[in-house]
Amino acid sequence: MSKNRFVSVWDAIEGTHEEAENMKLRSALMMALKAHLARTDLSQAQIAKLFGVTQPRVSDLMRGKIDLFGLDALVNMAAAAGLRVEIKVRKAA
Repeated sequence: MSKNRFVSVWDAIEGTHEEAENMKLRSALMMALKAHLARTDLSQAQIAKLFGVTQPRVSDLMRGKIDLFGLDALVNMAAAAGLRVEIKVRKAA
């Protein structure tokens, strides 16, 4: 049994460092979007109209189906929801 220590779960389960970094960003965006939308009184149908997507797509977002969303789609949804996305880039440890 291996006793490797990882900074995040994505580092442990993704095949490459690049894939792990992508998943970390997607996860952070998805969680922020879900939290923001949960604080609104909007229905999934209203959110879908705001985002220009279908209601089942919003359902996938709210259910955390991260594999169905790329960074571009999540950034676009965040902007449509009135959120500002910032990225900080720094040298890896």
